[in-house]
Amino acid sequence: MTSLLVCASVSHGNTRRVAEEMAGVLNAAIVRPGEIRPTDLAGHDLVGFGSGIYNMAFHPHLRELVQSVPGGQSGRAFVFSTSGLPEPGFRRYTRRFELSLQQKGYDTVGSFSCRAFDTWWPFKAFGGIRKGRPNADDLQAARDFAKNLRLTD
Repeated sequence: MTSLLVCASVSHGNTRRVAEEMAGVLNAAIVRPGEIRPTDLAGHDLVGFGSGIYNMAFHPHLRELVQSVPGGQSGRAFVFSTSGLPEPGFRRYTRRFELSLQQKGYDTVGSFSCRAFDTWWPFKAFGGIRKGRPNADDLQAARDFAKNLRLTD
């Protein structure tokens, strides 16, 4: 199984840390959205798309990459994210992102999210929230998630 993780990790490296844990289990390379052409994704059996959450959405560069992927993809995909706050019921950004992958032909096989240090306004004025996250338990959960993906291959 060939795996690839496309990760946009900007503010504190939180999402990159999660991606590194998953990549170790999946024997996958990690690239930023601007480091790969959309047509190159087709050569992988499993592709993970992840980022921090910005204004209740995945990073714009990651969304732009997915929008530019040619239709008719045949591989499996999963989504991962880090954020200071849980996903609100009124704005299901993970589900919306999964649907955009499905529209390109991917079989979406799961999603992973964990809390992470966040200094987005207004939290910045108070030194941020979720200091110390992702922690060891979060990173173990990321590895366990990746192991389950490998088992369903």
